[in-house]
Amino acid sequence: MSTAGNGADGTVVIIGGGLAGAKTAEALRAEQHSGPIILVSAEQHLPYERPPLSKEYLAGKQTLDDFTVHQRSWYEDNTVDLRSGLSATGIDTALRSVTLSDGSAVGYSSLVLATGSRSARPPIDGSDAEGVHYLRSIDDAAALSGAITAGTRLAVIGGGWIGLEVAAGARGRGAEVTVVEAADQPLKAALGPELGAVFAALHREHGVDLRLEAKVAAITTEDGRATGLRLEGGEQVPADVVLVAVGARPNTEPASEAGIAVEGGGVLVDAGLRTSAPGVYAVGDIAAAEHPLFGTRIRTEHWANALNQPAVAAANILGGNAEYARLPYFFTDQYDLGMEYSGHAEGYTRVVYRGDVDGREFIAFWVDAAGVVLAGMNVNIWDSTDDIKALISARRPVDLGRLADASVPLGELAL
Repeated sequence: MSTAGNGADGTVVIIGGGLAGAKTAEALRAEQHSGPIILVSAEQHLPYERPPLSKEYLAGKQTLDDFTVHQRSWYEDNTVDLRSGLSATGIDTALRSVTLSDGSAVGYSSLVLATGSRSARPPIDGSDAEGVHYLRSIDDAAALSGAITAGTRLAVIGGGWIGLEVAAGARGRGAEVTVVEAADQPLKAALGPELGAVFAALHREHGVDLRLEAKVAAITTEDGRATGLRLEGGEQVPADVVLVAVGARPNTEPASEAGIAVEGGGVLVDAGLRTSAPGVYAVGDIAAAEHPLFGTRIRTEHWANALNQPAVAAANILGGNAEYARLPYFFTDQYDLGMEYSGHAEGYTRVVYRGDVDGREFIAFWVDAAGVVLAGMNVNIWDSTDDIKALISARRPVDLGRLADASVPLGELAL
């Protein structure tokens, strides 16, 4: 097979048909890549964004068409060879070839791994019963949405982003919701215990039965269908529908099996998203990227990386030397709470607030021992994200009293 060409005219193979894969193809064409692009997608659907699955789609505010990245005509007009329903079964980095699940093989001059994540499936008895759901794909979301109606008893295992967003959407439909979380606060791994308490109060105020420091021993069943949860200690939680939302697992197997460096659940890449194999890049959920600002590797399973990393990979495929230096970013909307989070809070020693925490109109800052702001989250306060990002990027100690004082413009603190 031929892998002729490089740079602007070589064959680029993209493995993964989500947002990151589609955006990589888009960025390559935008940067005038003239060679073949082959986009391999395991799903039959056109590539789409995933955040709406637990938000607008579940709430009935959007359909799949609203968050499909490009319509089929775009792939045709831009001569992107979209191969749906296929996955990579082998990568030969020496020969620069990829074997696909239909037995075919394609050569590449550059390869982009955008394989995303899958739902974690803990070994819980009853987890394969009818009425047990996971949420990763549009098909998962459609099945879950169809199962939740007014009066449905929904039990959610896991108090992370997916679990809480689905809980909020289900309450909006009139369902009875119980969330079971092993930690002492929801979202503790993502936000720490301080902000986890804010979300705990939010959900309880909206009628969610939130069980913290509780572990699921089994999903109870009758005639092959889920009937609820049995917690350690024997307590029963009756349910008509069960959602298992205990995190995601990055799909790093194609990389590791090819001998590409993988560590700590991510494919190791430099700031330019290059892997350890020549001509191979990784973007999105799987990319554990060196971050120029924080001086450490960061891997996040958030929409912003899938949206923005492809432009960096595309630039470097075409001979550039771009770096991915954007701050980690994510958002959520639950009930009347909307928030945006920027930064990387690892190593923080305290949280500083400005605004009304009880009224859920505030900004939280994660600060290290030297007074450097590592991350910030604006809750129901808009037009502040740019100032928060500037403050984080400055990497300088700030006066914490002024940081907490809403009368002091944030822009002044970053100077």
